[in-house]
Amino acid sequence: MSTPSRLLSLVLAGPLALAIPAQARAGEFRAGAAAVDVSPPDLPAVVNGGFLRRDADSVLDPLFARAFVLDDGQTRLALCVVDTCMMPRDLIDRAKQLASGRAGIPTDRMLVSATHTHSAPAAMGCLGCPVDPGYAESLPDKIASAIVAAAGRLEPAEVGWTVVDDPDHTHCRRWIYRSDRMLTDPFGGRTVRANMHPGHENPDAIAPSGPADTGLSVIALRSIDGRPLGVLANYSMHYYGTDAVSADYFGRFSRALADRIGGGEDVVVSMSQGTSGDLMWMDYGAPAPDRDVDSYAEAVARVASEAFESIEYRDDPSLAMAEARLILGRRLPDDRRREWARATRDRIEGEAPRSIPEVYALEQFHLLDAPERELILQAVRIGDLGITAMPNEVYGLTGLKLKASSPLPTTVNFELANGAEGYIPPPEQHALGGYTTWPARTAGLEVQAEPRIVEAVLGLLEQVSGKPRRPIRPQSGSFAEAVVATRPRTHFRLDEMQGGEAADLLGGPPARYEPGIALALPGPEGPAFSGDGDGPNRAIHCAGGRLVAGPIGPGDSYSVAFGFWNGLPHDARAVTGYLASVGPEGDPEALGDHLGIGGTHPDVPPGRLFVFNGDEAGAIRAGRTELPVRRWCHVVLVREGTRVLVYLDGETEPEIDAELPVTRPPVGNSLNFGGRTDGFAGLEGKLDEVVVYDRAISPEEVAALARASRGPWPLDDAGE
Repeated sequence: MSTPSRLLSLVLAGPLALAIPAQARAGEFRAGAAAVDVSPPDLPAVVNGGFLRRDADSVLDPLFARAFVLDDGQTRLALCVVDTCMMPRDLIDRAKQLASGRAGIPTDRMLVSATHTHSAPAAMGCLGCPVDPGYAESLPDKIASAIVAAAGRLEPAEVGWTVVDDPDHTHCRRWIYRSDRMLTDPFGGRTVRANMHPGHENPDAIAPSGPADTGLSVIALRSIDGRPLGVLANYSMHYYGTDAVSADYFGRFSRALADRIGGGEDVVVSMSQGTSGDLMWMDYGAPAPDRDVDSYAEAVARVASEAFESIEYRDDPSLAMAEARLILGRRLPDDRRREWARATRDRIEGEAPRSIPEVYALEQFHLLDAPERELILQAVRIGDLGITAMPNEVYGLTGLKLKASSPLPTTVNFELANGAEGYIPPPEQHALGGYTTWPARTAGLEVQAEPRIVEAVLGLLEQVSGKPRRPIRPQSGSFAEAVVATRPRTHFRLDEMQGGEAADLLGGPPARYEPGIALALPGPEGPAFSGDGDGPNRAIHCAGGRLVAGPIGPGDSYSVAFGFWNGLPHDARAVTGYLASVGPEGDPEALGDHLGIGGTHPDVPPGRLFVFNGDEAGAIRAGRTELPVRRWCHVVLVREGTRVLVYLDGETEPEIDAELPVTRPPVGNSLNFGGRTDGFAGLEGKLDEVVVYDRAISPEEVAALARASRGPWPLDDAGE
């Protein structure tokens, strides 16, 4: 069960919310930055970030709280980034109260976030690791000291920012597994269709479960005479991985970029954490790279340095900040899981957990003890730059949604800010399971937490900007224009970033995404598909779910055309996967027309297209071309009376041309993509650009679609 979210309060810090400080003139922009060492004074230290407890007896490199205070003469605000894995809200609240008492900055105008290094002392307990009580007790004062020191360094300043695309250093770390290679969750269920860290080029894993946010943001502060004061960077990369105690790549990046931009020891450089809940440095579709954390940090700093050189500064930005509090429910264990958790706890008898199942058994009691959580959400505006802050581990897709919908031209997202309330997978990702969905303090919020947080944060951005959010622009290009020219019934682009429906570009009823569909994955590459929309061409990944396009009209003539990307080897099972299906939904006899890819079944050569008209008639007609795996192909299925034609990759000569009796009834038929009407042998791969016609289209129209795609097919994935 879960409790509906409730928006408790909204506080706007803007021009009318704060009297002008006596030491500042209205319209004068000032900035200050400072760093305070937060390395543990006492060793050994308890280190969190894994499933079980670790202890560290040395400091390999220092940890810092890096603070930036900005003042436009009417509003003063503070941003502070701490080298730690995560911090609970009560610890951050204490730090804000201390800083407010010393520096006079209201607590609702402070943003405090964690870098998410997994090599720092445990400022909070999570999973099988307890808090390091001495370290947690000492941290609020040090965070406050950093903010106070930054406020004490305020001077007339300029600010500028830029965003560059860096797709080489972050990738989706969560991959979708083959249906016959699913993993077992800590509760004993074989539910894990997607999970983090499959390993490089693992044949059991098909493709990433989500897109990566590859934007590297650089916000720079300098004095009026051009001296660097501070740089606040932001990148969506989880962490690199180092021995403890260490700031991980975040600290190395800060030192490397500071050296590159000059400014001496006084310049403060920080890397903040973006939306990296499902992102990390590994590209699991390629061999493991030969590098270490130092070379990685240097490479990212090089990209940031080049971006830094292009920044244009301004000395008169206005500031605003808004804060909201949102109550969300947690996913609580049912009776069966509670009994399992009690039995496990009794068996442990107060000892620390020694296995992942024991960890998750104990986590159930944390959820029961606090079935609701109050989250602090924030938005900051610096000129026309937006910053969001969420106390969660946020998927890359969520970050892309916020950036695409923000009313401001540039938006930077901070995760693990003002608390730590766990992963918030987009709702459709819950059906795929895996670590980031297992109920615990680290991932326990209600299934609808992500859209509710997104909605609240966009509202805050509207508050600070005074502008409405932007609608996410659908992608458009020459291919979509060519489709319209062929007068189809419907055209589903499948480029949604949220929700359970696929929009018809022509304005008709939407199609429905079943559970087991991942959104916003790379589609076929090329400007014919992406056009001028928000981001690259996007597609859906079928991982147990289908696209249900609704009923198909009466008559014996229709056509469907679409792109598909199959990720399953042709020797994995009898039928590699069904691509499209027309017939009565759930019919055990599978009456109708079913287009699939051959597997090990002897009636169809492996990897060839085939059409099957149900168990009763039992007719199968196969194509001649072996399809590639993990590349985009285009197929057109045409039925005209008893004649069935299948065209592959724009060729005007049919791949299949056969007489095939009509077996579906006159009414009550469903049109599905990515699986058969009875759910058998669904596609394990991607779909894009689904077009439906209530007539048989001609070979010339097939060729026109191929020309518009600017092939030749097969095509590669669109870049992120």
